Amino acid sequence: MKRRKGLPRAGFTLIELMIVITIILILIGMAVGRYDKSVQKANEAVLKNNLQTIRTSIDNYTLDKQAAPQSLDDLVQAGYLRSVPTDPMTRAKDWVPQYDSVVLSPDQSSTGMVDVHSNSSRASPFDNTPYNEW
Repeated sequence: MKRRKGLPRAGFTLIELMIVITIILILIGMAVGRYDKSVQKANEAVLKNNLQTIRTSIDNYTLDKQAAPQSLDDLVQAGYLRSVPTDPMTRAKDWVPQYDSVVLSPDQSSTGMVDVHSNSSRASPFDNTPYNEW
């Protein structure tokens, strides 16, 4: 076919298409990075909330029963938790309980669970503290 003079060309050149595709790929890369950060922040928020809930339940159990719980299942059986929450960092119910003496009065003490931590040894990318130290 012969090209007529004076008429504009229809379509895009290969260079124009490559530039557009490159820009789209850069934008996708930026969006994926932000998505990963938002998912990580959400998991950290869930971890903080779960730890606060479990720790409050441990304290309430200890005050009400005058004895510290021996396991997380004690909290569930006594109705302080509906179920043991899942650790969002390990995706399992593998919390690490911390046991110590609990002084209930000057003449009464017992050993039981006083705190709980995540089982994940990974560190937060935002403040570099290991999750098992929260």
